[in-house]
Amino acid sequence: MLKALPRVSRRRALQGAAAALVVFGLLVWWLVPAGDDSPTGGMTFSTGVKNGVYERYGKLLRTAVSQDMPKVDVELLNSEGSQQNVERVAEGKADFTVAAADAVAKYRLEGRPGADRLRGCARLYDDYVQLVVRRSSDIGKAGDLKGKKVAVGQPRSGVRLIADRVLKAAGLDPGKDLTSVDAGIDTAPGLLKKGDIDAFFWSGGLPTTTVRLLSEEFDVRLVELGTLVDALHKQGGASRYYRAAVMPADAYPAAQENESVPTLAVANLLVTTDRVDPKLSEGLTRTVIDSRDHIGDQVHAAQLVDLRTALYTDPLPLHEGARRYYQSVKP
Repeated sequence: MLKALPRVSRRRALQGAAAALVVFGLLVWWLVPAGDDSPTGGMTFSTGVKNGVYERYGKLLRTAVSQDMPKVDVELLNSEGSQQNVERVAEGKADFTVAAADAVAKYRLEGRPGADRLRGCARLYDDYVQLVVRRSSDIGKAGDLKGKKVAVGQPRSGVRLIADRVLKAAGLDPGKDLTSVDAGIDTAPGLLKKGDIDAFFWSGGLPTTTVRLLSEEFDVRLVELGTLVDALHKQGGASRYYRAAVMPADAYPAAQENESVPTLAVANLLVTTDRVDPKLSEGLTRTVIDSRDHIGDQVHAAQLVDLRTALYTDPLPLHEGARRYYQSVKP
């Protein structure tokens, strides 16, 4: 019959077993991560018209998300632009979008459905208002568009919103003083080349690939708009989000002939609602900031995303998830 272990031996055995359990637990913790807290599920992102900056940005951001948040599936939806983008997110038809600050402010000021639920994740880059004409055109300022055929963007685009306000600031009635054509960046360059329109408005990051390609194969120039900023601000409301800006000479070298062009600019925001899981908005905000340089290689405007100013999403309050991200990287 086996003898019972002495009390000291039993104590040592228990201590050894406890130590072994601790070591085993540490090994399990090291080898098998305890609960993956990364976001999962789907995300719908409303972009913009084909060949526009929003669409290109959305495609590149989807690739970045697939690397940073592999358990999140991103669906991209084309749209007419900022106004439709804001509407989609506010009404729950999309989870995220990029929209110009003036379009966001207009939606909120009008008290549209879901306006109070809109939230910002980041201030991204500025859109520059671009009025493109043939080089031989007699259009030297916005007021010269009277009697002309002008592409003013699609009805629910940010371009349309800005174009209408610019025309009014120039003393023109968009519905009477010119022929407004519903065409965006996907079709307007072709219409200009064929002579079906005299000019087109575009609002986008610099340079916009479609405008650059047009300038390299067709003789065009850009009309200055910067002198209209005061008249725009007098319109009140969302017009306060426009500011004077300058398109540098190298934005479209073929069109600008080494000359800068005074114009108008408005900030773009990454927009969502309070319905979205904070983990998802935190992750997307992180991806937007971290992928700035990579995306900027193909969409130059994305290089201008600045961590120091990204959290200023006026007129929207920050989403809770975005707030967590900025707090985590605060120096």
